[in-house]
Amino acid sequence: MKLAKNLERLGTESAFKILAEAKKLELEGKKIINLGIGQPDFKSPKHVVDAAKKALDDGHHGYVLPNGIIECRQAVTRKIKKLYNVDIDPERVVIMPGGKPTMYYAITLFGELGAEIIYPDPGFPIYESMINYTGAKAVPINMLENKDFSINSEKILSLINEKTRLIILNNPNNPTGAFTEKKHIDKLVEGLKKFPNVAILSDEIYSRQIFDGKKMPTFFNYPELYDRLIVLDGWSKAYSMTGWRLGWSVWPKRLVEHVIKFCVNNHSCVNAAIQYGGIAALDGPDEPINFMMEKFSKRRKLIFEGLNSIKGIECSLPGGAFYAFPNIVGTGMNGLEFTKKCLHEAGVAIVPGTSFGKKAVNYVRFSFAASQDNISKALENIKKMLS
Repeated sequence: MKLAKNLERLGTESAFKILAEAKKLELEGKKIINLGIGQPDFKSPKHVVDAAKKALDDGHHGYVLPNGIIECRQAVTRKIKKLYNVDIDPERVVIMPGGKPTMYYAITLFGELGAEIIYPDPGFPIYESMINYTGAKAVPINMLENKDFSINSEKILSLINEKTRLIILNNPNNPTGAFTEKKHIDKLVEGLKKFPNVAILSDEIYSRQIFDGKKMPTFFNYPELYDRLIVLDGWSKAYSMTGWRLGWSVWPKRLVEHVIKFCVNNHSCVNAAIQYGGIAALDGPDEPINFMMEKFSKRRKLIFEGLNSIKGIECSLPGGAFYAFPNIVGTGMNGLEFTKKCLHEAGVAIVPGTSFGKKAVNYVRFSFAASQDNISKALENIKKMLS
C-alpha cells in the first residue's frame, strides 16, 4: 500500500498518549494520579443528562441538519446574548461534534501551499498539526515571551505579511493557563484594521473558566471583524461534558455554506439527542459552572503555591482554564525527562511542554481539574521524588 505523503505532516495530541501509558501502569498495579488530561472531574449536570434521555424517549434518534437543529443554534445565540449582549444570527452558528472539527475546517479553508497561518506556541497541538497537514506554513507566536504567557499584540502584528491567511488565538490558553485582558485584545484588533484580508479563529472554549472575577474579552465584542471572524466554543469544559462531543462555532456568513459541506462530507450531523442536552445546559442555571469554579479556584491556589514551594520549580499564577505551566529547568531536567520521572517514580501523570510546541522544552503542564486530595498527594510525591 502507498499512503498519501501529507500523512507524514499530521501530528497528534500527546495528552492521550500519557493517558494510555498511565492506564497501562494502573493495570500493572501501580497507583497513578492523573494530572495530565484536561477533563473536569465532575459529573455532567443532571438536568442536562435528563434532557438528553428525554430526547431519546421522545424519538429524537434520526438524522438532523448538518449545521445542527435550529433549536440548539438558537440556544447558542441566546447564551451569547446573555453573556455578551451581542445579537448573532442562528444561521451563522454551526453545531459540531466537539471543538476540533471547527479547528480542522477553519484551517482547511485557509491553509494551502504558499499560505501562512499564525498560531500560539505553546498551544493546543492540533493547531500546528492541521496547519502542516494542509501544506501551509505554520508561523508560531512565542507565548513564553511574556512572563504571564499573555497575548503579545505587537508580536502578532509583526508576524503578518501578504501570505498570512489566518491567525489562531486561544484565550484563556491551553496549556499555559494564561488569561489576556481586553485592553490587549483592543490593541490587536486596532492593528488588524491594516490587514483586512486576514481571518481570525478565536478559540474561546475556556471562556467560562476565568479567575478573580475578570470578564471574558470575547471577540464578539468587535462587530467590525464579523466578516472574517470564527469563534470556537462549546459545552465540554464549562459543563463537564467532554465525552458528549458537542461544540459550537460562529462563522462569517459567506463561509457557512463551505462549512456545511465539510460537515456533510465528514460527520453528516451531530447526534440529535445530545443537542437537546446542550440546549438544557445553555438555557439552564449557571450553578453547575459556579460550583466547579469555586472548586477550581481552591485547586488553583493549592497547585500554584505547592509547585512554587518545590525547589527548582517556578510557576506563574494561572488566570484561566485549569492548567498550571511551570518552568522546571531548576530541577536539572528538561520537561520530557521530568514528565517521565514523575510518571514512573512519583506516580503522577503530567504532560511535557514540548507536546504543545517546540519552544516549551523546560516546561510541563499540570491539570488541576482533579480533586484537592489528588493534587496534594501528587505534589507530595513529586517533592519526595526530587529530594
